Amino acid sequence: MKIVSSEPKVIWNTKCILGEGTLWVKEHNSIYFTDIKKKKIFVLNTKNNKKKIIKVDKEIGFIAHINKNNFILGLKGELRIVNLKNKKKIKSIKIEKEIKSNRINDGKTDPSGKLWFGTMDYLERNIKTGSLYCLDKNFNLKKVDKNYLVTNGPAFLSNKIFYHTDSRLKRIYKISVDKNLKILKKKIFKKFNKNLGSPDGMTIDINKNLWVCHFRGAQISVFNTKGKKIHIINFPAKNITNCTFGGKNNSEIFVTSAIKSMNKSDKKKYRHSGALFKVKTNVRGKLQKKYNIKLC
Repeated sequence: MKIVSSEPKVIWNTKCILGEGTLWVKEHNSIYFTDIKKKKIFVLNTKNNKKKIIKVDKEIGFIAHINKNNFILGLKGELRIVNLKNKKKIKSIKIEKEIKSNRINDGKTDPSGKLWFGTMDYLERNIKTGSLYCLDKNFNLKKVDKNYLVTNGPAFLSNKIFYHTDSRLKRIYKISVDKNLKILKKKIFKKFNKNLGSPDGMTIDINKNLWVCHFRGAQISVFNTKGKKIHIINFPAKNITNCTFGGKNNSEIFVTSAIKSMNKSDKKKYRHSGALFKVKTNVRGKLQKKYNIKLC
């Protein structure tokens, strides 16, 4: 099936320094996303167009849904379970206490509801202190992979096969793990050349195609399972950072962007940088699972 997509439409001009963490919550009719640097969570109800901004006290890379108003947040040095309605903190899990200069970046749940996330150097220096982690329903934390500069993704084909990215190295890896989450195979699925920018956030449609955001590349590319590029969506924003399917029939893509590291001429050329976009498609996406834990 040939992929068809609409022109990207700005649905919230948030002027994010570093937009990230797109999450569609079907029962709330809402798209959630973050601005890492502004320490904010944005919520847009697409049914009534109500907007809400929630401030947090640390840089926030991602957000995942548990149930009702309970979410788990990927913060600098911490995973925090919180009720976003009454702001009540339910649980805190410290991450990488020994690496003060790291922060959590991108994160997603796999098809079984386990939570995966990556860390990276907070100052974005050229040091490989980033790692990939998995948190199960019993709060057991496992380091699955290490030696990353800038972690991004992951995007899951199954519980045991997924894509994960090192944006600085411009590489998307395809990784398979066993039942104990030990890596069985890790290979480069795609390497971006310089003029395409860097691979950033990713998502997968029901046909197992991989939708990849281009930081400094002003587009989303779609690759089939063999790594062939089968579709491109161009954006009026330079840094495309994260995307997820949602909306009607799960066939709309919500996309964040960033104004980080842009000069004056870039901002003039890409005047919608930092906004949240919506793109309509003829493809349905995989709905992200909730983080599978039982809260008392």
